[in-house]
Amino acid sequence: MLDWLRRAADEDPSVTVAGRALPIAIRRLPRARRLTMRLAPDGSEIRISMPRWGRTRDAVDFAASRTAWLETQLAKLPVARPPEPGGSLHYRGQVLRICWDPARPRVPQIDGDELHLGGPAGTLAPRLRRWLESEALRLLAEDLRHYCARAGVPVPELRLSRAQRRWGSCSGAGCIRINWRLIQAGDAVRRSVVAHEVAHLVHFDHSPAFHALLKTLFDGDLRAADGWLKREGRSLYTAFG
Repeated sequence: MLDWLRRAADEDPSVTVAGRALPIAIRRLPRARRLTMRLAPDGSEIRISMPRWGRTRDAVDFAASRTAWLETQLAKLPVARPPEPGGSLHYRGQVLRICWDPARPRVPQIDGDELHLGGPAGTLAPRLRRWLESEALRLLAEDLRHYCARAGVPVPELRLSRAQRRWGSCSGAGCIRINWRLIQAGDAVRRSVVAHEVAHLVHFDHSPAFHALLKTLFDGDLRAADGWLKREGRSLYTAFG
């Protein structure tokens, strides 16, 4: 029986936190010397990085020994607040007040710190999400062209990601995916993620050469952008989950 339980933990690792079974996503890194842990921005999983030779059982025990910390992190997660008339929406680091009038056009229009739109109130939230996604695609395409030109590489295919786990990714085939929620953050934060994935087009790893290239590509403060995502990234999931 004990052997079966061990195999189950290895195949589908999880730990119970505040009455919830949270899955554990494990990354084995060649340069890692110890285990590190964080909670996914939406609280959907525990993420553990560990040395390549580490055992899954070690990751489970590591998480289980820190359930008090995980409970504290879960409690800090922002409460979901879907956009509604009179409410607010984050766009490029700015807080816009939602001004809804059924007589207005359905397409959102920004006027200073206000966002005006009409159409049925019942479909306001999904329409705002589609608008944010279209804005994300437009701006991310501009960012991608900019950083590819700086890196001297062809512009790859760009797709929006709706992932709950990652801000960006670069496939072996060269397709770059960026989380659409970054349109809610300031421009420097969004652009830092694009620059990161463009650097992967040249160095498909996190080697010193990769980090050196990223520093030359990104025309901003990488430390500040990364710090903002670590501190505030969870807030980008508040409006739409």
